[in-house]
Amino acid sequence: MSSIRPVALAVPRRGEDLLVFESHDSAKDETFYRPLGGGIEFGETAEAAVRRELREELDVELLDVRLLGVLENLFHAFDRDGHEIVFVYDCRLTDQSVYERDTVGEILDNPGTKVMWRSLSSFTAGRPLYPAGLADMLRGR
Repeated sequence: MSSIRPVALAVPRRGEDLLVFESHDSAKDETFYRPLGGGIEFGETAEAAVRRELREELDVELLDVRLLGVLENLFHAFDRDGHEIVFVYDCRLTDQSVYERDTVGEILDNPGTKVMWRSLSSFTAGRPLYPAGLADMLRGR
């Protein structure tokens, strides 16, 4: 039996740019982008989860964490169906050097996964930003 996964994502901005990681779904032959963050553990608030995830993934702390909204994400990826409730958080990073590099590095707990700044306008049907609806949320629609 599948279950609904609660997720918290961080969307720090650098002007029009968004901090994302790049991944590839070989089942769909699709390269896509997604903000950093991850699953909310039992007994943990969504805000605590997004702070923990950014520590684990980039070794950074967050400032001015603010809930932007919640998305329901029904999807098919990596040859399986998924269902997430996604808490999206605006924030700033304490490490200012992250803002100075276009390519930030790799996710610490997932080596080989590149983290970078990409402009919101660069996401297209061929190179989408997930979860669905996030780009519109960030554009204020």
